[in-house]
Formats: sequence, structure tokens, C-alpha cells
Amino acid sequence: MPLCSAAFADPAKLGSSASLDVFGSPVRCPPGVCLLRHVSGEWRQPISVPVVTSSGKKTVEVTTKGIQKDEKRRMSQILRTEAAIGSVQRKAGFSRSGRLWPKAVLEALSQSIEQDQWESALRIFGLLRIQHWYTPKCQTYVQLFRMLGRSKLPGQASELFRLMLSEGLKPTVDVYTSLMGVYGLSGRLDEAFRVLDEMKTVCECKPDVYAYTLLINCCSKSHRFDLINKLLTEMSYLGFDCSIVTYNTIIDGYGKMGKLELMEDLLMDMLEGGKCLPDIYTMNSFLWAYGNAGQIEKMETWYQEFQVMGIEPDLTTFNILIKSYGKSAIYEKIELVLEFMKRRFFSPEIVTYNIIIEIFGKAGNIQQMEYFFDVMKKQGMKPNCITYTSLITGYSKAGRLDKFGTILRQINNSNVVLDTTFFNSIISAYGRAGELKAMKQMFGEMKRRKCQPDDITFASMVQAYDARGMIEAAKELEIEAIRIQRRSTGRRLLT
Repeated sequence: MPLCSAAFADPAKLGSSASLDVFGSPVRCPPGVCLLRHVSGEWRQPISVPVVTSSGKKTVEVTTKGIQKDEKRRMSQILRTEAAIGSVQRKAGFSRSGRLWPKAVLEALSQSIEQDQWESALRIFGLLRIQHWYTPKCQTYVQLFRMLGRSKLPGQASELFRLMLSEGLKPTVDVYTSLMGVYGLSGRLDEAFRVLDEMKTVCECKPDVYAYTLLINCCSKSHRFDLINKLLTEMSYLGFDCSIVTYNTIIDGYGKMGKLELMEDLLMDMLEGGKCLPDIYTMNSFLWAYGNAGQIEKMETWYQEFQVMGIEPDLTTFNILIKSYGKSAIYEKIELVLEFMKRRFFSPEIVTYNIIIEIFGKAGNIQQMEYFFDVMKKQGMKPNCITYTSLITGYSKAGRLDKFGTILRQINNSNVVLDTTFFNSIISAYGRAGELKAMKQMFGEMKRRKCQPDDITFASMVQAYDARGMIEAAKELEIEAIRIQRRSTGRRLLT
């Protein structure tokens, strides 16, 4: 059922606690959910919330002054932490001292792991191991394995596992599971299954539901659904019931592969079994799958079906709907979703605006792209790297390279951390336009910011040089690309 004009109806006419669903149907809202104020046509978070105490006096629970103090305190803490991390990282590179302060080293290691700075984390771990107070712990290795899994570095994980065994530690279930995740997420499923088989031979380390679910997720990401059936059969034999996480993992995998019928069959199994009922993650996977496939009517039908099941949308749901409508060029429904979000007191987040900016940028609608970028900033949201990448892509598509300078000035006046995708976008745009000097400058800026160039970076630049007959410059870049690749693959950080 398509969106209709009823979605613009005044919710006040339906009663104080009523609103409309995204397709125009009345939906009851729980009382007391209004936490936003309507100011100049925009819904904003109030800067203070009045609270009535038992004595009847009104107090202010949150004030702007209190927020400022909290922000200053938080910023001071961040700066102290970063200074400590920098100090420990320098000592990790140049010092062999075994008498460093435990808190500084452990905090620096934890922070590096959380930020997926795997090179720093492994260097700091090497420094940790030579401290006189160091005691090997499996949990430390688990955290490192999980970080290496997110970074897809199976080689470093194998080396780390050998190091753990050399320290006399016996692997636990968590160690084996996290190691299996590194191999699986890196696409090395044979080694992941080898770890699973090894777990089965150790009495205290039998694989559990979480281990199987993790491996199912890895198989799903590698599009090896034949292996998923094998794992499900094995789980059934061992007496493990699939959890909702297991079902959602498989459904999400089917959806991303476009296997929509298998996705629906699995949902029917869930409903018939009655033990694991669908939740918001199930719903969002369905909507994403049909929206990505361009089956908008089917997506809207499933949205209503899940509401009948009692599952209410969240902010991710609305982001999926907006992205789906944008991909299908149904731009008027994006406005309907945003209006509906206002009525349900959902405030768009940075992800929402990034999606909208990307949609209009790719469509070449610079006016709408800039409008939502301005709205985002007026609501106090700071643009991030994804925002600026989408702006660069949009201006490039519209042939407005003159706008790049404004964006770069905004970035220089902010604390935004740029990534490889951003530099690839702007380097590619300058290359296609024949602005080789600007392209080379951005490549230098990329290296200055210690942002690693990848195959796309070099391919874009080589293509730009080749198109203008600059064969020598193209060859130099190809040699540099090979040199960087060899240096990256040959690096060993653990000693």
C-alpha cells in the first residue's frame, strides 16, 4: 500500500495520544513521549526539562550551564587520555623499560583496541609483556583477537595465538570463538572450521550457541549458505535451539544476497515454532532487503505486517525507508517519512541526514543536498567524514568542483578525521576533470594525514595520467603502489 496524503493529517484531531503510522493509519502513542519542542517549524531537544518535586516546587533537571560543565569535564578527560596513550605509544616504539605505570599502559592498550588501532595496540601489548608486573590473561588475548577480526587480519591473529600458547595459557571457549571469528570474518572459512573442530576435542571448550551463530554469520557474509545448513544440522544434533540472534543472522544474510523467498520461509519457521518470535532486527532486515531490491510495495506491505505482529519501528527503520525510497527515486515519500517521524517524536540523527544528503547528491540535486546539509548544521549536528564524502560526490556529479574549496576549508576548521573513501572521492573527481595538480596535492594531503591509499586511489590517479599521456607519472605510481603493498603485507609487529 503506497503512502498517502493522510500522513500529513493533524495528529491533534485524532486525540492527544494518537498519531499516524507512516502509511496513514492511526497509531496510539504512549502518554508522555513528547520530549521535543516545536520551534520555527523544527522539532528540537529542549535545553532544560522542568521537574516537579514532592514539595510542589519546579526545578530544572538539565541546564545549559550544566551541559557546558559536563562537556568541559569530558573534553579534559579525553585530552588526558590521549596524552597518556601518546606517551605509551612512543615508549612502545623506543623503550624496553619494564617499570612503566600499569594504569597508563593498560588504558592505552584498551583505548587502542576500542579504536581499532591495531598497529598501536600490538606495539603496546609488546611493551606490556616485558613489564615486571605483567601476568598473561586469556581475556587480553580475546580483546586483541576481536580487534584483529574487525580489521580482518588473520595472519596477525595466528601469530598472536602462537604467542599465547608459548606463555603457557590454555585457550578458553572465548579465545577459540574470537579466533574463529578472525578467520571467518576474513573469508578464511576453512581455518575457521578447523578451529571449531579443535574446540570439539577439548572438554572445557565445547562450542556453544554463540560460537555457532558467529560462524553462521561469517558464512553468510561469504555467501556460503551451503555451510549454514550444515551448521544448523549440527546444532540440532547437539540439542541447541536457534536463538533469535541466529535467525536474524541468517535472515540478514539471505536479504543481502537477494534470496527473498528463503528469507520469508525462515520467518514462517520462526512463527510456526513459536519459541523465537521476530523482533525489530528481523523487521529491519526484511525492509532493507525489499527496499534494496527495489520492491517498494512489498517493503511497505511487510512494514504493516510487522506492525500487526506488535513490532514498532525505530530510527533505523526510518533510515532504511528513506534510503530505499531514495534508491528508487521516490523522493516525495522521503518527505512523508520525515513528517511522520516528527509526529512520532523521532529526531533525525546524523545517519539520517547523511543518507538524505547522499541520495540527493547522487541524483545531482545540489539544491536539496545543500538544503538538508544546512538543516543538519542548524540542528546542532556536526558533519562527519561520511557527510563530506557525500557532498564531494554530489558536487562532482554536478560538475561543481568549485565547491570543493569550501568543503576543504570547513574540514580544516573542524576535528573531522578523514578516511580513504573521502580522499578517493576527491582524487577521482579531480582526475576525471583533468585537474592533475589538485589531484596530486590531495594525494600528498592524504599521506600527510597518514591515511593509507588503496587500489582505488592508485587506479584513479593512473587512469588520469594515462588519459593525458603521462606514462612516466603513471609508472611511478604503480611502483609506489607495489612498494606500499609489500611493506604492508611484510610487516610483523609482535616480537
